Amino acid sequence: MSLVEIAAEEAARLHAGRVLKVHVRVGRLSGVVPEALAFAFDAASAGGALDGAELVIEDVPASIYCDICDATRELPSVQHLRCPVCDAPALQVTAGRELQISALEVDDHVAAHR
Repeated sequence: MSLVEIAAEEAARLHAGRVLKVHVRVGRLSGVVPEALAFAFDAASAGGALDGAELVIEDVPASIYCDICDATRELPSVQHLRCPVCDAPALQVTAGRELQISALEVDDHVAAHR
């Protein structure tokens, strides 16, 4: 519901036409199941300002900063929060918790009244 409300508010603020697509970044550590989000988005947007808009989900892998390696590493699994190179515990998560709208695609064509 919040994604739909935020996207609709932003489209209205920009005086945009119909919202065609809502691009969302979803981190693997966010606790959000992309399929469930897509289903909920369709249900929440039906009949409102975003009715018919497509939800485009970008998967954001989990990554950590490893103090031992002095590098950012992508985690192969969210179940194993350790550096994939040196096996040190992951103390600093740098990506993967996101749930954010990254872009709106709108049809800003307004039909002229005759």
